[in-house]
Parts: sequence; C-alpha cells; structure tokens
Amino acid sequence: MGQPVREYLLTLCITAAVTYLLTGPVRKFAIAAGAMPEIRARDVHREPTPRLGGIAMFGGLCAGLLVAAHLTNLKDVFELSNEPRALLSGAGLIWLLGVLDDKWGVDALIKLGGQMIAAGVMVLQGLTILWLPVPGVGPVSLTPWQGTLLTVALVVITINAVNFVDGLDGLASGMVCIAAAAFFMYAYRIWYGYGLESAAPATLFAAVLMGMCLGFLPHNIHPARIFMGDSGSMLIGLVLAAGAISITGQVDPDAMKLFAGSETAAVHATVPVYIPLLLPLTVIAVPFADLVLAIVRRTWRGQSPFAADRGHLHHRLLEIGHSHSRAVLIMYFWSALIAFGAVAYSVNSVGMWFVLAIVALSAVGLVLLLLPRFTPRVPRWAEGFVPPRYRRGHRDAPAEQAVARTEAATEAGAAGDPAAEESAPRPLAAGINGATAIGDRSRFTHRRRIGTPQ
Repeated sequence: MGQPVREYLLTLCITAAVTYLLTGPVRKFAIAAGAMPEIRARDVHREPTPRLGGIAMFGGLCAGLLVAAHLTNLKDVFELSNEPRALLSGAGLIWLLGVLDDKWGVDALIKLGGQMIAAGVMVLQGLTILWLPVPGVGPVSLTPWQGTLLTVALVVITINAVNFVDGLDGLASGMVCIAAAAFFMYAYRIWYGYGLESAAPATLFAAVLMGMCLGFLPHNIHPARIFMGDSGSMLIGLVLAAGAISITGQVDPDAMKLFAGSETAAVHATVPVYIPLLLPLTVIAVPFADLVLAIVRRTWRGQSPFAADRGHLHHRLLEIGHSHSRAVLIMYFWSALIAFGAVAYSVNSVGMWFVLAIVALSAVGLVLLLLPRFTPRVPRWAEGFVPPRYRRGHRDAPAEQAVARTEAATEAGAAGDPAAEESAPRPLAAGINGATAIGDRSRFTHRRRIGTPQ
C-alpha cells in the first residue's frame, strides 16, 4: 500500500476544512430552527447558545471518507474492507438521534436504545471484536454473541463518556482530538511498523476524527458561538470506539510475530496486542472516571443515574477557583498525559526514563490542579517590595467593603427602603470564582422586584 502519510494528512485537512466552513451556516440554521435551549442550573455559559454543531461534524465525516475513497492508496481500504461503510451507517443513525435530541429532546432510555442499535448496525456489517487478548493466556476467540455484546458495550460506554464530559466550551472536542491523535500514532505504528494493512481502516478513522474536532474547535472555544450538542458528542464518541473495534477485530496478533524468544521478552513484546482494547479506555479515562463518579454520586443520593447535576469534574475545577480556560487546559493536560503515555508504553524501547517522566508530569499536573488553593502571602515587612495584589490589606479591603455594603443594604431593607435593597450587590457563592457564572447567583439582572407591577 505504500506510505500514505500525505493522503492521511490530506483527508484530515479536508475533513477539518469542511467542518469549519459548515459550522457557520449550521449556527444560523440552529438559531432559525430554535435549537437554543434555555440555560439550565447546571450550565456554565451565560447566554443561550445554539446547538446542532454535530451537523457540521457529520458533514466533515462524510467529506473525509468521500475524499479518502478516491485517493490512490486509501481507496484500497474501501475495496478490501466494509468497515468504512459500517462506520458511516452507525454514525448516520447516532447523528440523527442526536439531532432529534438537540431540537426536541429525547428520553435517556430511548437514547440508550438508539446507541445500541447503531452499534448493532456496525456489527452486522462486519465492524466487531473477533478476539479478546487475555493476559497470561493470549488471544481468545469470541463467539458471535460474545463479540456483539462486547462491541455494543464498548460503543455505549465510549459515547456516554464523551457525552458526559461535554460541559465546558471546547472541552469535549479538544479531549477527543487528543485521543484521536494518540490513537492515530498507535494505529499507524501497527500498520507501518508491522506491515499489517488490516490496521489501515483504524488509522483512517483516527485521521477523520481529528479533522472533525479541529474543524469545530475554533467555533467552540471559550466563549463558544455554538455547541456540538448530543448530535456531535455521540458522533465523535462512536467514531473513537469504531477505531478501537476495527484494529482489535481485524489485526491478527500471530501475524505480528511477537511470541518468539524468552517468556519475559514475549510478555513485554505483546504489550501492543493489549493496547487496542485498553487505549480507548485510557484516552477517555478522565471522562470515564467522571461518568463513574456521577453514577455513584446520583445513586447514593437516591436520584436517577441519568439525572443532571453540577458535580462533574469540570464544575469542581471552576468551584475551586480555576477560570474557564484554565479548567479546560488542565483537562487537556491530563488527557494527553494518559493517552500518549499509553501509546509510549506500547513501544518496546521505553525504560526507566519513561516512568520518571510520567511521574514528573503527574506532579506538575497535580500542582496546576491545586494551584487556586494556595494564595500567595508575604510578611508584613515585605509588602512594600511586591505588587499591590499580593499585599494582605489589598486583598482584604474589597471583601470588607462588600460585606459592609451588604450589611448596610440589609439594614435598609429591614427598615423598608426598597431602593436601597434593590441597589445592594448580591453576595458571591463561597469558594466560587466570580468569572465562572455558576453558583447560587442569578444569571440575569433583575429588572423588577417579585410581586411588584411591571
């Protein structure tokens, strides 16, 4: 098949360009169609923002696959495998379900059933897991029913994990783009390093997925002009799962000739065999952990696991003092550390330096995560040598003034002075950054008092 690196890059660029160009018209269409739901209590954005960004992402997916089907090297993927058609069929179903949910709303159980149907359609067209790597045993062939159940489970888990993390501007698209980049490196290494052409479809899926996310991200970074909605989050989650299923179901580990030599060398060499199923879980480790914690938290409270709340990881980052952009970048950092760390571990040449690098980067990430908890303080005698914002009195004065104004307004309200009560500032929620627009504060200015005529 040659080295179609340029063709993969061309496919990525075409997908990104089509997604980027379609997002603007799709935004206008979403506004005209009324796909701008009201702001909910768990939302972070201040103003109603149109959804249906998944329409542009699906257009980019179709354009990328169409271009790849006419390229010299990549067209062999369509001639020798039915997996691109299976992906397009499942993506079309899940995208249509997401569009209906973005516009009119769909029950959670109906969405779960639709996700299972989309996964089943891909299984019927050959995109399924045929064997399962078991440590200490090796590859174990699966029966059709076992392969179907495992495939459906992987698709549903990945879709919902990506959907759960879609809570901040640019968060889901950026994290999935990082995941796709790591998966592209792994799949291309399996294809080119071991000469296995059956890994080419997974490499193509990863390139297209990167293009979809990169094309949509400029419109979705903070402050977002459009959201991808469920039509986009479920779509990119399905494409990510399809790549993992493709490389697991088609690549023969015996063809990689990894079982020669001593037992220790064979165990170390078979790491690439186990990565296909582990990589999708590692690249979505952060949203998957968020998914598990959300289910446990809601069940413990006696609520439905599908009930929405503001306890997700990105909400907690905002509550401890991170700005919107910093919270997104921190989530990017952890996703990249886990995803690329898993890919690097599959390379046989890694050693102690790799472990030390992961530990050092984890320490840096932990410091960044807890940074708002540490307020810089200087001794009284050194306050004259530092900027005013680091002086103790400078920090305490605004808070004391706000408390004084609040107490004065409360006394005026108790005395029956409506004008003073209306002009009183509303206290901020404790421990919440004022720029995040979350907490107990109202999102809009009260034009009149409740109970008074207009």
